[in-house]
Amino acid sequence: MIPDLEIPLLRTFVAVVETGSITLAGKQVGRTQPAITHQMHRLEKALGKSLFGGDRRHLTLTRDGEMLLGYARTLLGLNDEIRERFDAPDVAGHVRLGVPDLYAAFLLPAVLSGFSRAYPQIEIELRCSRSVNLHAALQREEIDIALMTRQPEFGSGTIVRQEPLVWVSARDYPVAPQGALPLALLPAGSVYRQHALDALGQIGRPWTIAAVSDSIAGLQAAVYAGLAVSAFPLCAVGPLVRRLGRNEGLPDMPDLEIVLQRKPSGIAAAAEHLAEYMIAEVGNLPR
Repeated sequence: MIPDLEIPLLRTFVAVVETGSITLAGKQVGRTQPAITHQMHRLEKALGKSLFGGDRRHLTLTRDGEMLLGYARTLLGLNDEIRERFDAPDVAGHVRLGVPDLYAAFLLPAVLSGFSRAYPQIEIELRCSRSVNLHAALQREEIDIALMTRQPEFGSGTIVRQEPLVWVSARDYPVAPQGALPLALLPAGSVYRQHALDALGQIGRPWTIAAVSDSIAGLQAAVYAGLAVSAFPLCAVGPLVRRLGRNEGLPDMPDLEIVLQRKPSGIAAAAEHLAEYMIAEVGNLPR
């Protein structure tokens, strides 16, 4: 009979697969290369199956290894969820969180889901608006914390993530490398808009405004319909759009800085727990 599997062995196995290297996996889990190799031998012995192909310099999974990987990730997720839940202090309260609708849709679901499991007694009130409006709401202390696109006038804040800004169009929308470019953009004052227009100006590419929207949903509608090209954060690039670049005569744009700010007078414990959780988690979301 196969014995109960040890969580550290599964964690190391997943680290080896995800890094593709015994050495890198060792750095990730804090073990030496020989210790990692020994753990993998122990795991294979416990299961009675080979998990990796014969060439350990170019790691590939066997069919059994591929099968184990899904189970291992599920078990590790449950294990980490249990730890988060029982490690969390018994904090209760109400937090008013501000976030642009784009980040709410593409960055926050997994983060807020994990937080709500760890802190079930903290209630979150979510306000979605453009970053400039959220910053003003913070100053008026209408919200406790806000996750926003950094702008020069915002002052201090904790940078939690740098997000590439990329050109996108509908999948079948033809974009010539020359000529006036129809654009779908946020209103004046948006960092996305300014980066896009500055980049086009630097290469002398003419443009026209085909659509303006306060929300990502409006920009998506214009792009999906083939009305215009837009500038999206990489996290918002889905299967209905394609990325554009040098082949279409489009320049690179600077990365966005996503920051977290607290209201000026300070925040309660519940809001501080959410702020620290978001600072730790948003930057680790996959790109």
